Amino acid sequence: MVQDIRNITAADWQPRLDAHGEVVAGIDDINQCIRTILMTPKGSVPHRPEFGSDLWRYIDLPTSEAAPHVIREGIDALRQWEPRIEVVRMVPIELSAHLHITVEWRLDGRGEMIATEVRDVAA
Repeated sequence: MVQDIRNITAADWQPRLDAHGEVVAGIDDINQCIRTILMTPKGSVPHRPEFGSDLWRYIDLPTSEAAPHVIREGIDALRQWEPRIEVVRMVPIELSAHLHITVEWRLDGRGEMIATEVRDVAA
């Protein structure tokens, strides 16, 4: 749920990345975290060199060769950096100059499955 910063009631929230003064909470907070983790190359955050994933390494490989690596890398990164979710399935949608992924997950391993689209993971 997108809200104004003055109306924060959730325990887990963060500033919305594409809008000044707005925050995301709940499922939107988790969706933004998933996108941030998968789109951040390891080593690019100075004080957290292990944060992120190395999905970019597989962009130029043929789809059949890249898919298992993308799935493994993405699931490992999400398990490490987003403990609130259980990843059910990760589907690489397109493997070319840009990578599009669908992450299907459950909150705390319970409840209905939620899908998060991660678009334009690029080298």
